[in-house]
Amino acid sequence: MNRNLSQRHNICLADDQKTMKRIEIALKRSKELDQTLMMDQASKDFEYETCKNEMWNPERFSLLYKTWIWEQATPDQKVKLNQLFWIAYYSQIISAEIATIFFNQTSAAALYGMEDFRVVCDTLDLESAQERAHIHAFKTVSEKFEQEVFGERIFSYPMRTPFEKTMLFSDLGDFKQWIRKWQLQAFTAISANSAFVGCQYFTVRGLRTLNGKIVQHQLSRYYTEHQDKDNAPIPSKISYYHFIDESFHFNTSTVVSHDVINSLPKPSKIESIIGNMALHGCQKDHYNFSTAINGIFWYDPALYQTVYKLMRSKVFNMNHQDALEAIRKSFCEESEGMLASYKTHRESVDSYKAYLQDFHYINKENKELTLMASNNLEKHLKTNRRAFESFKKKAA
Repeated sequence: MNRNLSQRHNICLADDQKTMKRIEIALKRSKELDQTLMMDQASKDFEYETCKNEMWNPERFSLLYKTWIWEQATPDQKVKLNQLFWIAYYSQIISAEIATIFFNQTSAAALYGMEDFRVVCDTLDLESAQERAHIHAFKTVSEKFEQEVFGERIFSYPMRTPFEKTMLFSDLGDFKQWIRKWQLQAFTAISANSAFVGCQYFTVRGLRTLNGKIVQHQLSRYYTEHQDKDNAPIPSKISYYHFIDESFHFNTSTVVSHDVINSLPKPSKIESIIGNMALHGCQKDHYNFSTAINGIFWYDPALYQTVYKLMRSKVFNMNHQDALEAIRKSFCEESEGMLASYKTHRESVDSYKAYLQDFHYINKENKELTLMASNNLEKHLKTNRRAFESFKKKAA
């Protein structure tokens, strides 16, 4: 492997003029349409009082949409559930963007040591700066909202390293989480020393961003279709600014993972194994789908305690028994909301397959998304029901 890597320092991206041109154009357009200043101004201007009675997303993008809890909610409670979708969704995006900032830099470390790859590294530097603005805006809104409405954190969290949970609500126990942390640390060292593994990271990032585009385009339309854009809720403006930036980030992922990687020699056997392990990890992260939040692949039972806290809060004001019954009816019975989340999960499987079809180093299990595609509605309900019985005993 060391011999193979040393040879790569002689590779010049300039030899591939078509790819070089695509990256240069993408970087130029990304700079021209950079939303950082707009994002920063929006986060400065946000005051919950000015938009507390408005939805921030299209109605179907509300927490627990079309579940029993949603159907029983008052109009005011539905507004809060809509706002909570924004808070929950972008809290997960913060986790992803912390990782993006870090792995952009480790990947750039490997690429910058090669000839003429500066333009790729400059693109990643711009993206990392944009991600920091995104994180600041999402945290500002989320923390102000939760302090105002609940007086404590519900979905938000203090800043963390990229080695913490990738998925905020997952089925990883403490031991598996420790293993995942060790794997990420090992991947860090390898990606900073292998141009192929550094580029392959963008295959995984491309899948994650592709999933995000399915939802984020629809969230951004709430602002673009608003009748009075100047007075639209600031969180909806932030959704729009974020979508513009992320559209270019997805383009970068596609070019690096599909084209730049082909400017390198074929990967060694070890590099191919590492690449496939990373994709398998992505499949694990995206195996579940959440009844509570369409488009984020959270593990429903891990949400029970948070939803219980929400039901007992002043927003819903339920007693202990009613809160448990609300969770049972919403997570353990089939609903329109559950079906919508499952449909998004299936759409993601299909789009991931299309994204990966041209890669030669990817094994059959990853190309066909065997693990992720194996989940279904029956398994989802069985898991939720079994976990609820355990949760109910612990909550008694």
